[in-house]
Amino acid sequence: MRCLICKQEISVEPSWTSLLLLKDSNTCESCEQQFERITGPTCPGCYRPQQTSDICPDCEKWEKDPQWKQTLQKNVSIYKYNDEMKEVLSLYKFRGDAALAQVFAKEIRHTYKKHYTTSAIDYTIPIPLSKERLYERGFNQAKLLANFIPLNQLDILQRAHHEKQSKKSRQQRLSSENVFFLLESSKIVGKNILLIDDIYTTGTTLRHAAKILIQGGASKVFSLTLIRS
Repeated sequence: MRCLICKQEISVEPSWTSLLLLKDSNTCESCEQQFERITGPTCPGCYRPQQTSDICPDCEKWEKDPQWKQTLQKNVSIYKYNDEMKEVLSLYKFRGDAALAQVFAKEIRHTYKKHYTTSAIDYTIPIPLSKERLYERGFNQAKLLANFIPLNQLDILQRAHHEKQSKKSRQQRLSSENVFFLLESSKIVGKNILLIDDIYTTGTTLRHAAKILIQGGASKVFSLTLIRS
């Protein structure tokens, strides 16, 4: 088997344990060690790594704003946005290597089970791409990640076409208009929703999506993201 990232052959010392682990392995040890998992104290709102477990200044601002208060219950992320993760995310999103989603399948499932199995989540909803962006990219990276979570998935959230978020400054992201809309709301009335996306940057995208869902009748909205930048 070859590593999905560096394409080198995955080699392990032969043993019963290694044979069992190999079944779930799709990255070599060298590539795996380059990712930085988030450990230690984090903000309870956005999962930002920090020195304490107090709410961070950004989340405090969101919660003090009446139009955003309690829009997003919390976000949980898995990895820090280091140089290696930037490269892998670029390969995954912008260079069309959809197979890289498999690298994160185990951690996505583990994180969901650890943080959200007691939250009575009814559905997952991957953050959508616009039709134009989906055609350009060929796949929705958030949807591939959402496929690893053992919950029913809804595709009722749509996105209008605008400039890429990655090209916007932090202030432009925070002040951007809401690009999301619902195709129908009957399925989410009174339901708890888990949004899935690849990266949490300012939290604007997730809160805009969450706000549309709340307006459509959803009870609570949470999010799970691969990376916290």
